Amino acid sequence: MAGAIIENMSTRKLCIVGGILLVFQVIAFLVGGLIAPSPTTAVPYMSVKCIDVRKNHHKTKWLMPWGPNHCKKLKDFNEAVSRQIEANDIVFAVHIPLPSKEMSPWFQFMLFIMQLDIAFKMDNDLKENAEITLDVSLAYRDNMFDDWEEIAHAIEIRKLKCTFGSPKTVESEGRHYDCDFLPFMEIGSVAHKYYLINIRLPVNDRKGINVGIGEIKDIRLVGIHQNGGFTKVWFAMKTFLTPSILIIMVWYWRRITLMTRAPVLLEKVIFALGISMTFINIPVEWFSIGFDWTWMLLFGDIRQGIFYAMLLSFWIIFCGEHMMDQNERNRLSGYWKQVGPIAVGSFCLFIFDMCERGVQLKNPFYSIWTTEVGTELAMAFIIVAGICLCLYFLFLCFMVFQVFRNISGKQSSLPAMSKARRLHYEGLIFRFKFLMLITLACAAMTVIFFIVSQVTEGHWKWGDITIQVNSAFFTGIYGMWNLYVFALMFLYAPSHKNYGEDQSNGDLGVNSGEELQLTTTITHVDGPTEVYKLARKEAQE
Repeated sequence: MAGAIIENMSTRKLCIVGGILLVFQVIAFLVGGLIAPSPTTAVPYMSVKCIDVRKNHHKTKWLMPWGPNHCKKLKDFNEAVSRQIEANDIVFAVHIPLPSKEMSPWFQFMLFIMQLDIAFKMDNDLKENAEITLDVSLAYRDNMFDDWEEIAHAIEIRKLKCTFGSPKTVESEGRHYDCDFLPFMEIGSVAHKYYLINIRLPVNDRKGINVGIGEIKDIRLVGIHQNGGFTKVWFAMKTFLTPSILIIMVWYWRRITLMTRAPVLLEKVIFALGISMTFINIPVEWFSIGFDWTWMLLFGDIRQGIFYAMLLSFWIIFCGEHMMDQNERNRLSGYWKQVGPIAVGSFCLFIFDMCERGVQLKNPFYSIWTTEVGTELAMAFIIVAGICLCLYFLFLCFMVFQVFRNISGKQSSLPAMSKARRLHYEGLIFRFKFLMLITLACAAMTVIFFIVSQVTEGHWKWGDITIQVNSAFFTGIYGMWNLYVFALMFLYAPSHKNYGEDQSNGDLGVNSGEELQLTTTITHVDGPTEVYKLARKEAQE
């Protein structure tokens, strides 16, 4: 009777904890959907054609498209031809942001893509597999009257992928090609108020530079940056969640150290998962408001990669430690086949990220996709990582199947037990299945909300209420995995309660010093759990 009361109380506590976590999950989605604005903003920029007739272009002053010291402008290239201005003397200038506005550190990053307006002309057709060479420079200043300070200068090559929907005849002259967007620039911080981009298209017939690229009419840029309002909400969430996970992590490890036995593998992995989650949560982004830390995007990718690697490893070890007939348990070396693909895949993605964003720390105009060698290298890393991910999920699905089959087989032994013990073991099995369902629900929610955020317009409007779907996705999923880690450490912390002297001599049939554990695989002070003893005995028989 006492055992039944204990199990009923435990199940009721589990339901209460689940309800509280669900409330916090809903709040996480609502914070992003109702309070935060859209995560990012896209701003179109039209370049201004400036004239630079100085002999040494690289030592000339920066050319401003507007303002008190604006450059001498060209309306179009027909004017350049009539005034005998060469292509090498034309500079495409773009000022960021638009007039009467300022950039802010709250924008966190800037990503630019380029679109070329190329017109068809019989005597200047666009060649197949044409490449355009860009001589680009980036500068900044924090006051409208200060001099421009150079950030980066590079000569970049981009491949043109364009189609022409009409027959290439004289009648089609002047019509524009349909060209793909080109990657242009990415900066991991917005530490200054004003930025200036100068783009030159150097022409050299002898070397074949910018020959056969068609008649370029205009250069357009699209700048994408994070919204300041979303950044503040995001920082607030990280600031709130950091102490929450840190406190539960300290409490969890303290419960383990109070045990007279050494921590088992599953406990160590859960603790490591908590550390990786805390590593993501620590709001070091606050420092990016006052410091020009261009490496924050790369640092964020590394933090996320560590967490996902630990999460995938936890799922494998969690399932493996619940295979009650498995002889090699509680050892990380026993999972090298399953954890190996995670390590290889993570390493490939890390190398790919270093080749892309690592190089962009020195050259923000660099893109690994702009060269054949870079594209093949990037695709190789991505394909290897994809193969490792597929192997991992095959191993995981097989292990989950084995665990459920194992548990189903063990349930046939439950009727022979006393009522109190049967309720105890049924509770253990129920909690394992409960956590597996929660895991599947979290993974499914992540995939569903990602798909919804990609196919919708970015917000839903119900009467006077506007819900930002993309913001709700980011804050909701981020909060969900924090709650998942919180629940793991809360539910799988060792319990220091015992059945009591009377119950130990009664029909529960366990020692008075033996503790009630949530997981079936935790080793007690006096040895393995009763479920594990039962499983080993049946396996030997």
